[in-house]
Amino acid sequence: MYIFINILYLIAGFIWGDWRNWQSYYPTLLFFIIGDFLYNFLLYQKSMWLFHDKILPNHTTITLLAMVVTYSVTVLIYVGRFPEGWKKRTLWFLLWSGIYLVAEYVNSKLGFITYHNGWSLWWSVLFTGIIFIILPIHHKRPLLAWGISLVIILSLLSIFDVKISDMK
Repeated sequence: MYIFINILYLIAGFIWGDWRNWQSYYPTLLFFIIGDFLYNFLLYQKSMWLFHDKILPNHTTITLLAMVVTYSVTVLIYVGRFPEGWKKRTLWFLLWSGIYLVAEYVNSKLGFITYHNGWSLWWSVLFTGIIFIILPIHHKRPLLAWGISLVIILSLLSIFDVKISDMK
């Protein structure tokens, strides 16, 4: 399933990605990837979700594939084509949030993602919204995005009662 999804992302990336200006989006891509690495590292012992697949061997390989393909394409298209004006930005945000959430919903129904430790699809709705709000902020004002992210990370660790002793 995840290979199929990433093939679709690659096709979309080749068609709509802003490859000419990839260097300007590179810091935001790294920001996106670092966020996922932090989740996987800090919550190694207390995962909120786990990916499963029939072809890819484990959560780590699925996550690495997403970091390389899905996140790259997302940043090149979503941030690369981020529109002017609040109406267009809202529709763009809803489109991309919808893409991610439909994929997650289908994957959860098919058993390719499972939720743990109090996480649910509804938390993913909120978290996905945060991701698509913060990516364009990072592109324009990276320090602000890092500050917001720190507050969000600390809040989620508190909400889900993740203790330092829960971390690897």
